[in-house]
Amino acid sequence: MWRSAAIDRRGFIKAAGIGFLAALKPQALLALDRADAVYASGIRAANGSFAVATVTERGEIVDQVALPARAHGMAHSVATGRTIAFARRPGTFAMIFDPWNKGEPIVITSPEGRHFYGHGAFSPDGRLLYASENDFDNNKGMIGLYDATNRFVRIGEYETYGVGPHDMTVSDDGRMLVVANGGIETHPDLGRTKLNLGNMQPSLTLIDAATGALIEKHILPPQWSSVSTRHVDVDASGRIWFACQYEGHRKDLPPLVGHFGKGEDLVFIDLPEETTRRLANYVGAIAVNRKEGLVGVTSPIGGSSVTIDAKTGKVLREENVRDAAGIAPAPGGFAVSSYDGDFLSAHSDVAWDQHIVRITQPALMR
Repeated sequence: MWRSAAIDRRGFIKAAGIGFLAALKPQALLALDRADAVYASGIRAANGSFAVATVTERGEIVDQVALPARAHGMAHSVATGRTIAFARRPGTFAMIFDPWNKGEPIVITSPEGRHFYGHGAFSPDGRLLYASENDFDNNKGMIGLYDATNRFVRIGEYETYGVGPHDMTVSDDGRMLVVANGGIETHPDLGRTKLNLGNMQPSLTLIDAATGALIEKHILPPQWSSVSTRHVDVDASGRIWFACQYEGHRKDLPPLVGHFGKGEDLVFIDLPEETTRRLANYVGAIAVNRKEGLVGVTSPIGGSSVTIDAKTGKVLREENVRDAAGIAPAPGGFAVSSYDGDFLSAHSDVAWDQHIVRITQPALMR
């Protein structure tokens, strides 16, 4: 059963311990005292350095952990409390840290012939880490398997049955991996250049977590072959929500958000034309607020945040957020960050990166 990601001040303090709290500055302790929720996100500091910041829903930074380079996506284990920051494509590092104490972070690197795609997910029990990767010489999407019980040693890999896997997640029972194959070929020798925009095949795949076997593959219809499937999340019913970025003409109005379930066809949400224009053909992040039955998406290009009713698909709220970046469930709706330094109503002298994740007290400490 899904549990609320909320953690109050007492829960954070209990999980963190005296050593962690003693290392915090007075203003950080004050921020924790007022917090209802805690998040983590990659940042670029004012001096140009990179880090992962722990931040409250008020936008008050509690702590920072230095990164060797820019991060992109985040993943968090509810079971263990561990959090990971993945390098931005075509980066080859990922850093695992424990937000609750000052233990030394673990940095892993992708094997030769692979790079990370910026996303991954923990198994529900926290014993495995799955990471989206690129087998760039063979132009194949892969999922790397890492043993979280043994310093994240790489123990295997699965195909994603598509090209350019970006975001991925795991079903609540841990049996199924969900992958958004963006359909875009890249190679690290050419940086972030997209090599096949005239011949894309975006897809969403369901993969058996125990064997790596393909369960289902959903290829977007030919008229939407330039709609790159990029990000995914799962709602309380197990329905998979996905968000897209369009590689066609900027004046087109393609579908950008949809959902499906195992054994079902893909369904695109019929967003109002004005909403689609606001998103500017680019959804940078998606999140589900299970408790409130909401789906949220952001667009840094369009400078907007949109909240959707998960049952009806209707748009409930639209906000102008300059350089809107990450989105994650909040006690009421969603927390939204921006490249411009905004986190909800607060402003900091950092640039928040593309994704944020809500972090929780480890299950074993509840």
